[in-house]
Amino acid sequence: MRRSQTLLAALAVAFVAACIFWISLSYFQSEERSKAQGRLSLYRSTVLAELERFSHLTYVLARDPFVIETSLGADTRALNLRFAAFAEKSGLDAIYLMRPDGLTISASNAGEPGSFVGQDYSFRPYFKDAIKGRQGRFYGIGATTGLPGYFIADAVRGPDNAVSGVVAIKLDLSGLEASWREAGEQVILANEDGVVLLASDADWRYTLLTDITTEQIDAIRASRQFPGQALDRLDWQPKSGQRAVIGGGERIHLSAHDLPHGWVLHYFTSDDRAVVRSLLVTGIAVILAALAFIFSQLRRTRRIGAALRKSVAEEAQLRQANERLAFEIEERKAAERQLKRTRGELERASRLAALGQLAASVTHELGQPLAAMRNHLAAAELSGAANGGLLPRIGGLVDRMEGITRQLKFFSRTDGEGFREVDLRQAAQAALELVAPNIEQAEAGVTLELPDEPVLVRGDQLRLEQVITNILRNAMDALEDSTERHLSVRIGTTGDKGWFEVRDTGHGLGDATLSDLQEPFFTTRESGRGMGLGLAISASIVKEHHGRMSACNASSGGAVFRVEIPLNETEEEAAA
Repeated sequence: MRRSQTLLAALAVAFVAACIFWISLSYFQSEERSKAQGRLSLYRSTVLAELERFSHLTYVLARDPFVIETSLGADTRALNLRFAAFAEKSGLDAIYLMRPDGLTISASNAGEPGSFVGQDYSFRPYFKDAIKGRQGRFYGIGATTGLPGYFIADAVRGPDNAVSGVVAIKLDLSGLEASWREAGEQVILANEDGVVLLASDADWRYTLLTDITTEQIDAIRASRQFPGQALDRLDWQPKSGQRAVIGGGERIHLSAHDLPHGWVLHYFTSDDRAVVRSLLVTGIAVILAALAFIFSQLRRTRRIGAALRKSVAEEAQLRQANERLAFEIEERKAAERQLKRTRGELERASRLAALGQLAASVTHELGQPLAAMRNHLAAAELSGAANGGLLPRIGGLVDRMEGITRQLKFFSRTDGEGFREVDLRQAAQAALELVAPNIEQAEAGVTLELPDEPVLVRGDQLRLEQVITNILRNAMDALEDSTERHLSVRIGTTGDKGWFEVRDTGHGLGDATLSDLQEPFFTTRESGRGMGLGLAISASIVKEHHGRMSACNASSGGAVFRVEIPLNETEEEAAA
């Protein structure tokens, strides 16, 4: 019977945990889709801006007197130089002028290898549209250079308004691919036929997203849009619910269809972060459920203790009757056995409570370095450039996590074993470097006041950095809703004490006292933003160092936290 109840309880816990996981996963995935929609809108705007940046230039060039005179038979050398200067200053690949029959007579790359001069582009769709009086636009691989580009063309008209030529420009859009690639994104720009024009992965370029008809293939060959390209199918599979399989993995898939020429912009992103966050939420829920179970066990133990005391009282009354002496002795033995079992249950419940608090502490303390690592990595990704100091900084954070886990087995010791001389200035600078991404993200100002001489105290540097980091993070949380965001960190000595002080311009302590803030699981932040263990752990570390922590509201607003640690005595001072 007991085994069945245990199995049912385990199944119920597993079911609830699975429900929490899927609900949180759905929520976090919706957040990831919202972020992906924002990135897609940004890239769509970038593509539109790039396509429209020079859309007016051919219209202006078609009305330039030099262009008109050259199209009517004037010498081309002056126009070649003019085109070359325009192309260099504007960053265009090429500017060139064609006769009404499509033969190029002047170009910005005249005299260079692969010059457009003398080439016939009458087969190009942009030339055909321009010669009919419309602005021609076309994306394809260059027939002369073999390099892809975006072509824009307009008709040149003489004094009698007759078409005397076509002026065209070629834009290089490979910069869009480079920006996608440097940002670590997966982006595809495809034309109306489903041919990939630009892609963050070079292997995807000039592949097909969908099957195309024979007529479409003939039209592509007639315009020589993609010469030498096999136009194979891309290994991808769109799925329902805005998802797709590409590159060997399933991704969130969003697309923008409102682009010129029927082009479609596809954006793919991973939702691994949503899975990790869902697992974290599920783990916290399981821990809270375990704590609730421990609490119920403690209440049950108290009830058993009360029943035991009642039995002892009845036993005392029964001892007054001589005729029931044997029964009383047996009852007393039974009570002693029950007491022994109760003590065992109390010991097990205490161990479970200690394990729960230890697990919560590990979750809290490892969360800080991990959050810093994610901030550094996100900063590197958004900057689009390799950060030379990133790997050493991540290595330092990993060392910090290993140090924290090594210290867990020493939390109950207060003998100061392993303490050595520590400079509070170095500890404060290390803590500020750890929270630097949070300070930068919050756009907070920092004032650091350090004495010229070292402030040497006796202690463990990693634990003191942990205390300073916890206080700085609490101060950063207090600045979130403040219009004025500033931190002031001061270090100094008073008598035989070294001290550091953190002042913020946040909302202050309110009605909470330092004793409240040092209680485990007490927090002033909203649900889900903290576990209330930072100051509790910090107070324990300060006590191990025979120090003192104080906190108060500043007169000008905000809060002031101050920690004092005994200075490290030299051998001469210790002897005196």
